[in-house]
Order: sequence, then structure tokens, then C-alpha cells
Amino acid sequence: MATSLKKTSQYRPNLSNLMSLCDVNYMLLLRLLADKEKVGEKRSFFISDFLTYSLEVNEVTRYTSLVTMTQDSSIDKFKSSDNYPFNDYLRPKMVIRLYHDARMAEVISNQDIKQVKPRYDYPNHAMHLPDEKQQINLFLKEWLQLSLQLGQSRLITIE
Repeated sequence: MATSLKKTSQYRPNLSNLMSLCDVNYMLLLRLLADKEKVGEKRSFFISDFLTYSLEVNEVTRYTSLVTMTQDSSIDKFKSSDNYPFNDYLRPKMVIRLYHDARMAEVISNQDIKQVKPRYDYPNHAMHLPDEKQQINLFLKEWLQLSLQLGQSRLITIE
């Protein structure tokens, strides 16, 4: 009795969905930056007593900008201990490139992923999902929407 193995098809990114998501992220980021895009500028969005999102402008060129968005949890027992092994995991970070000519924003780096690939073979050594890029950009959209809906902002400019 011979058994046949079912061949799984390779994941193919849905480019139109990803581009649409990047368009939405661009518009949300523009609202959060409030047209004050200068290198070194940092905006913080206070969601609750324990949760803050920060948006920092790292680079501005004619056609692109680079911003970093971080989540900070202000739970005292974790914040005070630099030796706590999960400290970095409690402060997730995304680096986002804004393409002004295309009016798109995409996550180019996330936490432990230095460069987000369009797709990953699965299973893989780092256990990234096949649609990791789509998932990370969806996660950014949720952060941006939360910051717009619940966040209270204070502008900090470095001169």
C-alpha cells in the first residue's frame, strides 16, 4: 500500500493587498506626524498609564523618510531592571520607510528581523511566517490606529 505525500504550494504574496496596506499606513503616519517631519523630532502617544508609543524621525530626503516606532511599557519592576532578560521584548520596535512619491509606508525592520523579506519558506530556522511582511505591516496599522484613537500626544523637538 503506497501512500502519497500531498505537495504544498509555495506561498505567493498578494501584492495588491500589501500595497493597499502600505497606502493606509502612509496616510495614518502622516496624520500622526502632523506634517512636522524633521530629523530628530520625536512624538509620544500616551495610550494609558502603562503604555506609550513613540515615533521618531531618523532621516528625511526628497522622496523618502525613515521613522522608528517603539512601544514602551512603563511597568516599574521591568523598567528598573536592565538585567531582566525579556526587557527588549517588552519594548517592540519597527523601522518604517515612507515613500512620498508613491505615498506608501512599509516596515523595513522589526524587532529581531533586520530586513523583512517579502516571503519566507516555512518552516525556517527563525520560524517566520510565510507572510511575515504582511503580518508586520498589519501590526503597524494596528499601532497607528490605536495611537490615533486613544493616544494623547506631546511634541518634543531636539535642536
